Amino acid sequence: MQSALLLLAVRHGGRMERGGRRRSEPEEADKGRMKRTIIKDWKTRLSYFLQNSSNSNKRKSKKAGKHRNYFRPSPEEAQLWSEAFDELLANKYGLAAFRAFLKSEFCEENIEFWLACEDFKKTKSPQKLTLKAKKIYNDFIEKEAPKEINIDFQTKNMIAQNIQEATHTCFSVAQKRVYSLMENNSYPRFLESEFYQELCKKTPISRAAQGT
Repeated sequence: MQSALLLLAVRHGGRMERGGRRRSEPEEADKGRMKRTIIKDWKTRLSYFLQNSSNSNKRKSKKAGKHRNYFRPSPEEAQLWSEAFDELLANKYGLAAFRAFLKSEFCEENIEFWLACEDFKKTKSPQKLTLKAKKIYNDFIEKEAPKEINIDFQTKNMIAQNIQEATHTCFSVAQKRVYSLMENNSYPRFLESEFYQELCKKTPISRAAQGT
């Protein structure tokens, strides 16, 4: 029986997985190419973002202080991100880098949901609160939502009931679970990523610079 299955897999150019499900090699290759394309894309976007930030830093503006965190961080500042997840989220450049990293791992819905909840908690108008609650539910919570997050069925049901009379705590439980998921899984991988490691490297001082 095992020989027959192996022969069948070879004939179809794929390999058998647990449960008898076959995943073709072209399918794996396509997914690998897609991930490499996304990683290349977010590196390009961040490099462009960095270049524009450096140029804008040279211009004098009254609003310069408000955009200070968008400039490329120093190696010392980037290293602070490894001390606590909140340090990374509080830095606008760090948040942009982390968000792009999650996109490369096909789980950017987690940070998008967390950011949507942060905005939701700042909403003062009861009418807007209800509208935002329904939008967050439709985007992230309901079954087969376009950006559905991975939370348990009981939490989803609780949210569905709470948004009928929306309050600022409608998504508190789900937000905490998504935060924990990012902190314990995606965050450590981000700290090991090539992009983050490059940010932490100190640029060697050239001899010309030393002589000035």
